[in-house]
Amino acid sequence: MKINKAQKLKFIHTVFAVERDLIVGGQAVMEGVMMRTPSAYAIACRKSDGSIVTTAESLPKWSDTYKWLAWPVLRGGATLIQSMALGIKALNFSAQVYEEDLKAKEELVKEKALELEPALVEGTTDENFTKAPVKVIMPEKPEAKKKAGQSLSAVGSIIFALGFNVLLFIVAPLLLTNLAFISLGWADGPTLIADASWLQSIKAYVWEIKPHSWIAFNLIDGLVRMFFFVVMIFTMSYLKDIRRVFEYHGAEHKTVFTWEKGLDLNVANATGQRRQHPRCGTSFLMVVMLVAIVLFSVIKFDATWLNLLVRIALMPLVAGLSYEVIRYAAKKESSAIFKMMTLPGLWLQNITTQEPDGEQLEVAIRALDESLKLEPLEVVGHQLPVAS
Repeated sequence: MKINKAQKLKFIHTVFAVERDLIVGGQAVMEGVMMRTPSAYAIACRKSDGSIVTTAESLPKWSDTYKWLAWPVLRGGATLIQSMALGIKALNFSAQVYEEDLKAKEELVKEKALELEPALVEGTTDENFTKAPVKVIMPEKPEAKKKAGQSLSAVGSIIFALGFNVLLFIVAPLLLTNLAFISLGWADGPTLIADASWLQSIKAYVWEIKPHSWIAFNLIDGLVRMFFFVVMIFTMSYLKDIRRVFEYHGAEHKTVFTWEKGLDLNVANATGQRRQHPRCGTSFLMVVMLVAIVLFSVIKFDATWLNLLVRIALMPLVAGLSYEVIRYAAKKESSAIFKMMTLPGLWLQNITTQEPDGEQLEVAIRALDESLKLEPLEVVGHQLPVAS
């Protein structure tokens, strides 16, 4: 008879107390955390009544089917795509839990109101003659339609996010940098005809990019991109709901550090850990921007549309290289150069992570525990014991 999930989880904690080569990560969501191990993921969310709702699922190993996806750089692109899909799924799950929790509270308030204030039957003045409240239950949508709607919503969210990020972090910085260089005399300006319309003038200014120094142009372009990112994060941090997500983000990092140090997964051990983690998505995005500055500096076209096309086409390569930088920088033996490349992201995590409370840490630990239950120990060369 094989051991149950609780015994398996205890064995996992014991085995990896010394050997922590199982890489874990996660993402903060609405009132919860998603934790991912190499072969599984789990989401845990806190409801208003204090209970924790969880869901967990095994993940397909793309590299087992397609060996080339395990190659350096290429594995970064594959991981990024899978992480985006998991992130959308986690956000949808947390939003669903939040909505159901909100509806349950509203129903409870309505029921209490009806109990306290019985309504009189129309046409009577007798206060002792009241009508009983009737609860109307609407038919639920078929499960297949629900799943189809969720899938379409997830695809739509991904398309919108990609489009928004391309406009904000690729198109806008490139055009603004070009206009700034032309106005400062650092780039060749367009030749305009005497009676050119305003539309023709705008087109002439954005149609070509001819800076005197392409390296300086890409450096400013990258700094503008970083400025937009920092301003967006800083502005979002003032929203109450986003701040709660940032607190769960801090809980996720503290839990990951607890696991990596071989400590028991409990609130006491997690409380004393740092909030800033080198493998965080915030650090990854900052490294992406640094790598993009270097890579785009060696590729030059005069036509604006070609520069935009190349920047978009090379993003998988930029993401793959950045993934390798983040992965190596997290190791103790990594060089100072790699450590320095992740420093801007660590600094920014002072905003994107906030100090969590014990209940938030409990949620993050629960998510990691549920994910570990689905993790096959064979991935690191250990076999499960058989119960006596």
